Amino acid sequence: MGIEDASMRNGRALSDQWADSVVVRPRTTEQHITVHKRLVLGFAISILTLIIVTAIAITLSVSFERCAAESSGALAANSSSNSKWKQSRDGNISHRDSEDGQQPWRHLRLPATLRPRHYDLRLSVYMENFTFSGEVNIEFECVHSTKLIVLHTDRLEVEKVLVYSDSKKAGAMRIQRRFHYQPKQVYVIALHREMKPLRTYKINITFHAHIEHELLGFFRSSYVLNGERRFLAVTQFSPTHARKAFPCFDEPIYKATFRVSLKHESSYQSLSNMPVEASTSDEDGWVTNHFSRTPRMSTYYLAWAVCNFTYREAVTDNGVVIRLYARPDAIQSGSGDYALHITKRLLQFYQDYFKVKYSLPKLDLLAVPKHPYAAMENWGLSVFVEQKILLDPEVSSFSYQMELTMVVVHEICHQWFGDLVTPVWWEDVWLKEGFAHYFEYIGADFLFPKWNMEKQRFLTDVLHEVMLLDGLASSHPISQEVFEATDIDRVFDWIAYKKGAALIRMLANVMGQPLFQRGLNDYLMTHMYGNAARDDLWNKFSEAMQREGKDINITQVMDRWTLQMGYPVVTISKNDSLDNSVTISQEHFVYDTDAKIQNPELFNKSFQWQIPLTLAVGNSSHISTESIIWVSNKTETHRVGHMDGETWLLGNINQTGYFRVNYDLHNWRLLIQQLMTNPMIISVGNRAGLIDDVFNLARAGYLPQNVPLQMISYLSQETEFLPWHAASRALYQLDKLLDRTEDHSLFSDYVLRHVEPKYHKLGWPASSPDGSFMQAAYQTEELQREVMMLACSFGNKHCHRQAVSLISDWISSNKNRIPPNVRDIVYCTGVSLMDEDVWEFIWMKFHSSTAISEKKVLLEALTCSDNIFLLNRLLNLSLTSDLVPDQDVIDVIIHVGRNPLGRHLAWRYFREKWDILNNRYGEALFMNSKLISGVTEFLNTEAELNELKEFILTSGGESAPAFTRAVEIVQANVKWHILFQEQFYRWLRKAPDG
Repeated sequence: MGIEDASMRNGRALSDQWADSVVVRPRTTEQHITVHKRLVLGFAISILTLIIVTAIAITLSVSFERCAAESSGALAANSSSNSKWKQSRDGNISHRDSEDGQQPWRHLRLPATLRPRHYDLRLSVYMENFTFSGEVNIEFECVHSTKLIVLHTDRLEVEKVLVYSDSKKAGAMRIQRRFHYQPKQVYVIALHREMKPLRTYKINITFHAHIEHELLGFFRSSYVLNGERRFLAVTQFSPTHARKAFPCFDEPIYKATFRVSLKHESSYQSLSNMPVEASTSDEDGWVTNHFSRTPRMSTYYLAWAVCNFTYREAVTDNGVVIRLYARPDAIQSGSGDYALHITKRLLQFYQDYFKVKYSLPKLDLLAVPKHPYAAMENWGLSVFVEQKILLDPEVSSFSYQMELTMVVVHEICHQWFGDLVTPVWWEDVWLKEGFAHYFEYIGADFLFPKWNMEKQRFLTDVLHEVMLLDGLASSHPISQEVFEATDIDRVFDWIAYKKGAALIRMLANVMGQPLFQRGLNDYLMTHMYGNAARDDLWNKFSEAMQREGKDINITQVMDRWTLQMGYPVVTISKNDSLDNSVTISQEHFVYDTDAKIQNPELFNKSFQWQIPLTLAVGNSSHISTESIIWVSNKTETHRVGHMDGETWLLGNINQTGYFRVNYDLHNWRLLIQQLMTNPMIISVGNRAGLIDDVFNLARAGYLPQNVPLQMISYLSQETEFLPWHAASRALYQLDKLLDRTEDHSLFSDYVLRHVEPKYHKLGWPASSPDGSFMQAAYQTEELQREVMMLACSFGNKHCHRQAVSLISDWISSNKNRIPPNVRDIVYCTGVSLMDEDVWEFIWMKFHSSTAISEKKVLLEALTCSDNIFLLNRLLNLSLTSDLVPDQDVIDVIIHVGRNPLGRHLAWRYFREKWDILNNRYGEALFMNSKLISGVTEFLNTEAELNELKEFILTSGGESAPAFTRAVEIVQANVKWHILFQEQFYRWLRKAPDG
């Protein structure tokens, strides 16, 4: 649940959770002692008592330290501790109420007794042996009386600790004991005397550690320039890895200011969040850069890098200096120019949209060879993996350019949603990730209006994709409670990113853009440099609505969407009566309807949403203006416009809502007939939505299997890219289910019958007299590419001959004349059809290419081979060769698994190499989940299901959400074959040729 009280967001309302008995020491009072026999006797007794008490204290101390070192029993009982954790966040439990409270280092959250104000961090970086040493001075305020300082450290060797009071009393405070408690990655300092509320203190800690090879904390990477291997070191602190680089209060709510100083050899340069304020050089060839003080920020947004990159620079109209740092050869070739150019425009766009200025004097974009994620939005120093920011326009396809654009737009948005205003705790990480993902499409529309991203590509790439995941019984609410540290990484999934974006888009459409922008401005202005929870956002939106006389309780509406898992399917049925009424019902959509029977406690009647259903009525020549109906009950009856037997209903206009829509079969038939005769009556967004809904409703058993197959028969008349894209996504999913069945050709032939007319009409990209290919308009080019991909994938002979011809020409002339926008299609088709020499040729080109985008396309093409030996060789090479970036290793395994001939090979390889893969990607759970789902999603036999279950048991993966989802998906695949395969093929055998 969200923390609403402002004092709690500042850390004031959390209670002290330990007893004074932890650090018991007898206090002595200075007394004037007169030499008297009775007094001497009394004094002797006092001394004896003191010795006894001291002995007891030492015994307790030994027991205390032994207990602190234990890794087991961190929480006495799950339910009890979770309850206490919730209570502690509400400030309802006294620090003496429980024995657990005496050992706050055992809790997930830091005790709220102290609040950091400022860090002074000085580091010396030794690149020759990949180590670093540091000294941090932390100024903090005492909120509640305590003798304990608990902060985070992980993999750091702490050398010396000193604590100072702000009082006039000179000297360091006496430390009774200090120790590291690894299970919670905290360091505990027990003082001799209490720190007092409203007083400030300072702690000085010196430490040293390794610059890790693992891509978290402060890690190293390398690249080759002119035959020489060069190294760099960079940070990745999100979500909980700042503690690997320096001792800190490593939770989002503990915002503070930072001053960073980096000392290193002068052959390197260093970067951090802020500009260099001063630089000093030593006689021994070392330099120290002192960076300016940061604004208040969370620890996980602090960043630095030590490298020998070069840069390109741009300056905004407001004087913000933007630099893109990368390998010298990448900068020289201009590969970073595109990202630099759009970043300059985006900073101005976001300032105008949010009406809040960018807060820092500079913004650096750093392109690194290896990174656990696509990018990280560190304030003022955003770090990108090279594939997501470097662009060679000569060889990069449009899809690559679009993907790169979206990543940059996403990270720049985070400078406001995340850096400036940060979620209170990880349960609401979607507040920053959902907004950044939504604004990928708003920002891209600003940069390239003709792309029409928010109204079109958002549907297929966000809405349709996340509804596949959120339709599983193993899904979870977008706001997840976090009880253990391992839960933190798990909240960074597609539910947070894509469902968050879809809900924000739905709300923006309900409110209207002007009110939506006003609410965002109020939210950012109120919480800048601080933290916020979801209720803070809802309150600002409600206030914006109320000022316009619209009394909608946004909290009440949105809590149903954020605190419940999944989404509804809304069923609209015409009534037989003559009053033009329809019955509208809602229920929780799940692919496995048996889950409701198997888990009745989870799928009870409480799953209900307040749904903003937009509805229109149409016929062969006209569609009405949409009206909005708020659906709050399980079943409702509403009157709509005039209807007759040929009138159809259409819900969720332009798919602005986060739900599926089903109809009675007669209405489905009317909609299909409309698409066949005059599809343009229905908007392009709704045409794509109808395709996605009909395939998924059939997959889940809500509709007969022939209904989606009948719908795609209209595609030869479809002139827009988006419905084709929606259809291709659905058809590829079906193809992977069927590609190992005996009657697969029935399906592929049926698809080709409806694809080939459009394929032959559009043809291949046109060439100019000099042999180069002319670029068409965006929508035309994307439609042509989508149809070509379907034609080649499903076996069109002309498409195959054309691809083979282009590959052969490349090999014979050593000149690549293949248009960049279709290279992935041509490469893959050629590798799958031609001999081993072509595979070796593509492998050689992968080695020699310096263009990041081209290397990625070449590598994925190698997975298309029908030669098991070559696929196995590729899998082994990708895992052992430095030539293949970490993220691409995952893509190689997944793409081999999508190849029907390589599916079982990839699955076997995944199991055999699991320990290596898990060690490499285990902490980067986002990548690990992508790997697990990608390898398993197309397994569909009973034997493969049993292998999966057995593997999970033997590998200890029972608790991993990715494995839980994998089992559910494979079970659904197996179940579909049992229930629907025969029905599916029976209809295809009787299907008309037209």
